[in-house]
Amino acid sequence: MNIGTLAQLTGTTPDTLRYYEREGLLAPPARGANGYRRYGDTHAARVRFVRSAQALGFSLAEIRWILPRLEAGRVDRREIEQHLQAKIAEIDAHMRQLRALKRELLATFASLGCAPAVAVPIENATAKPSAAARATAAARRGGFVSPASAPAPRRGTASARR
Repeated sequence: MNIGTLAQLTGTTPDTLRYYEREGLLAPPARGANGYRRYGDTHAARVRFVRSAQALGFSLAEIRWILPRLEAGRVDRREIEQHLQAKIAEIDAHMRQLRALKRELLATFASLGCAPAVAVPIENATAKPSAAARATAAARRGGFVSPASAPAPRRGTASARR
């Protein structure tokens, strides 16, 4: 089958299939005399696996690591269970971070002390982020805590005048 047919069959796009191939998630297909990619049923099965693993929250790096092991028959049920438990633990941690962020947002909302139609000066609109907010923001950025999440410099300091 050609790339368009495989894309339709697996609910992806040709660009996604090319990306999977570049990233080593999909074996390079044979090429026809015209140079077009020719995919088979094994390609479709692999794309379906990648998509279902992504739907379960696994990253492409995690999927790339397990694919050759699966194909070689070197993954048993215990190892699969360990991966699933680790993913569940990640989700639980993320949910805790999101609950903490929600509490902080609700507290910020409750602390608003001006009338709804009144403009808020920037000094009153920004709050010092809590540890929970910084951790959640850092997790979204892949663990990097940016200078923007650090406390703002005090007025009158050299760094405040820049």
